[in-house]
Amino acid sequence: MQVIERTALPVAIEGDGVDFRTDRFGEMSVAWVRLPAGADLRPALSGLPGDRCPCPHWGYVISGRLVMHAQEGASTYEAGQAFYWGPGHAPEAVTDCEYVDVSPTEDLERVLRHLRGG
Repeated sequence: MQVIERTALPVAIEGDGVDFRTDRFGEMSVAWVRLPAGADLRPALSGLPGDRCPCPHWGYVISGRLVMHAQEGASTYEAGQAFYWGPGHAPEAVTDCEYVDVSPTEDLERVLRHLRGG
């Protein structure tokens, strides 16, 4: 058994109000994400398959509201909701928001390399 605290997770991406922390736990990674209102990650995901995140995520929105853009349209998620985001999505924060998700480590690491420009 293990407790995961946001501040104990290593920072993977930080800047412009974005705080993305993640660590590996077996074959999966836990990410704790804070996005400021208006943050739109679609431009940063350009160049990935379909210009969207190809990694699946299972998680929970702690606070705020965000829109997830996908090929089939946009869906809104808000505080108190659990979610599954399949491959092919791009987030946009409607308000300051915070969420925790669990993802396959290898898939998530590919996306993070792309976001870091490498």
